[in-house]
Amino acid sequence: MLAFLGLSMVVVFTYLIMAKRLSPIVALIVVPVVFSIIGGFALTTDKMMLDGIKMVAPSAALLLFAILFFGVLFDAGLFDPMIKFILKKVNGDPVKIAVGTAILSLTVALDGDGTTTYMITCAAMLPLYKRIGLNPMILASICVLSLSVMGGMSPWGGPATRVIAALGLDPGEFFIPLLPTMAVGALGVLCTAFLLGRRERKIIGNVTLTSGGDDCYIESIVGHSVNKNPKMVIPNLVLVLVVMVCLVTGLLHSVISFMLGFIIALSMNYPQLNLQKERMLAHAGNAMVVVLLVFAAGIFAGIFSGTKMVDAIAQLLVDVIPPSWGHLFPLVVAITSMPLTFLLSNDAYYFGVVPILANAAAAYGIDPIEIARASVLGQPVHQISPLVASTLLLVGMIDRDLGDFQKSTIKWAVLLSLLMTCVSLLTGAITLFT
Repeated sequence: MLAFLGLSMVVVFTYLIMAKRLSPIVALIVVPVVFSIIGGFALTTDKMMLDGIKMVAPSAALLLFAILFFGVLFDAGLFDPMIKFILKKVNGDPVKIAVGTAILSLTVALDGDGTTTYMITCAAMLPLYKRIGLNPMILASICVLSLSVMGGMSPWGGPATRVIAALGLDPGEFFIPLLPTMAVGALGVLCTAFLLGRRERKIIGNVTLTSGGDDCYIESIVGHSVNKNPKMVIPNLVLVLVVMVCLVTGLLHSVISFMLGFIIALSMNYPQLNLQKERMLAHAGNAMVVVLLVFAAGIFAGIFSGTKMVDAIAQLLVDVIPPSWGHLFPLVVAITSMPLTFLLSNDAYYFGVVPILANAAAAYGIDPIEIARASVLGQPVHQISPLVASTLLLVGMIDRDLGDFQKSTIKWAVLLSLLMTCVSLLTGAITLFT
């Protein structure tokens, strides 16, 4: 009964979002509350909602300070040299622009953080997309695919970190066999970018953009502002590198890293109090929308987990797999990770579902580490889920509807997941026992 209730809740929620009946923030709160009451959990619904908010509070704080941190640095002109270099290389060719976007996003995504990846890539490329009329959905699709490959499987990325902790695995043993999968996945992102760029080139053609004189498109995109501070490019770059090192090494908690980074960046670039207030207000709207969505997603996850709906769905999945299919368990996990990670938050899936799957697989003699590797192969599909806060930020940055973005990206996300699954089977990262 709980499994049916949980599946019904997910179906209703997904329909309301895709059909644009409710905004994501409203659906994330209203739908789980209604189903919790229907399921007889009215008296404990408020506690589950509060538990969910507590669970996502660090993520909300991270996004808040990350948005402010990179917003201040962008205002100061830190990324102008990089933007100019990329723009000079790609000019107005949609194929070069798409491939350049992929190279940039794959590189930035190495730190495993979606917010960082999206903000830097959009800062560098979105003005050019707008300048030549290139569909910004291409930018968004490439970004999420890049993050799913580089951040989805690296031990310091969110999904891998969760599954390693949930199953008590060695990070190196988990990660090293996945390196060929990551390499082919990155190649898959580049190929996807090429295909998307070629398709767009047939629609809008090549746009020849001058790089100097009165019609200097680079200067028109980068722009001039009294807030820019070219003299602070090197100090700002050092600050970014220090923050990234703290994130990757775990020297400081990610929230603390971005919080301190924001304070230092604000003080260095805008020592006057009135300018500090002005820069914070300039980015407050974008930050507030994302934070509200994160808390709404926490309420959804809190009720989903607190009512045990997620456990019931996971157990149902285990029950429907015939014993004769036991040797296919890693493949089953890899395939089902696509819909499950789309419907569930990373916390719900990796802390709630994967341990159940790993225990079930152990009955067939399958090492839990293979289940762990298989579970991250569906990350391309997970990254387009409305439960992913950074994806909501990305959609907001390109000013497009979440449902339209999902429709545009789902095909490429599924293909990339299947590609990485095949490579994992061929390289032995996951195996089929007979």
